[in-house]
Amino acid sequence: MSKSLTLLLGAAALTLSSAARAEAPMNVVASFSILGDMVEQVGGEHVDVTTLVGPDGDAHVFSPSPTDARAVGEADLFVVNGLHFEGWLDRLVEASGYAGPIVVASQGIDALSFDEEREGHADHDHGHDHGHDHGHDHGHDHGHDHDHDHDHDHDHSHDAGHDHGPEDPHAWQDLQNGKQYVENIRDALVEADPEHADDYRDNAEQYLDAIGTLDDKIHQRLEAIPEDNRVLITSHDAFGYFADAYALEILSPVGLSTSAEPSAADMAELIQQIRERDVKALFLENMANPALLEQLEDETGVAIGGTLYADALASDGDASTYLGMFKHNVDKLTQALDD
Repeated sequence: MSKSLTLLLGAAALTLSSAARAEAPMNVVASFSILGDMVEQVGGEHVDVTTLVGPDGDAHVFSPSPTDARAVGEADLFVVNGLHFEGWLDRLVEASGYAGPIVVASQGIDALSFDEEREGHADHDHGHDHGHDHGHDHGHDHGHDHDHDHDHDHDHSHDAGHDHGPEDPHAWQDLQNGKQYVENIRDALVEADPEHADDYRDNAEQYLDAIGTLDDKIHQRLEAIPEDNRVLITSHDAFGYFADAYALEILSPVGLSTSAEPSAADMAELIQQIRERDVKALFLENMANPALLEQLEDETGVAIGGTLYADALASDGDASTYLGMFKHNVDKLTQALDD
């Protein structure tokens, strides 16, 4: 083979290699399964998503492995919830050496105060008076401008995700907040990969329409439940935004973290509330220990009405996507409460 032909073939191979790299999906890491699904919905074929805390996984007790650190270090984009949900985040970023954009999906959310939610529980009025007019200005300095300083509202003193900040981090449990998550993810993908900006915008528009349609349907279904029936018990306090959005009262034997243990006095108070309020059902969560609710079931005679999905999607089935999770939860709630 002549030298000139060899050089020509080499140049062609280099061009093909460059084209293949250009068409390769963007490598996006999401901190947990709900965000992973959102990124896939908006990114479509242009993203390859790795989820650190997968379906049925518990982000509260997650401990990143060297494999997780390597995945983050190799990412083009890292999508996280923020609001102190990932207490392990700063240590992971430091261990990974990641210096790329960190997208805080909850940026711009009007976060609910956990203290206010607990007061609502004490007054038996949780979910009815919070509204969305708290006047907070949370989440606007989380580093979404991609300045790579990783100072995105995460307290370095948090340990292993067990200690949340003063705000409830489960903001995705209100579909209106879910729209903000999707818009933040869309904007980050457009910025990181402008060549496919139109696709990201189109995918996001369709997804936002679907979220809005489902939100309307859920309001109609839950508002049809008699007001006295809109009280339920869940494994841990992850449904504050859901209660706030859909006028429910949700009580929990523990706080925000699944690793918390209620005191005997807390359990006794909750049992009394269940009896006084004529609570219709108890609900397990897919990644929580069922022992507490089974104890409540034994003590009160109130049946467990099924499994709800709060912090993690299902591995398969109807709750394996963000919108599917909402449909599943509302089906279970209406079956148990609407009598």
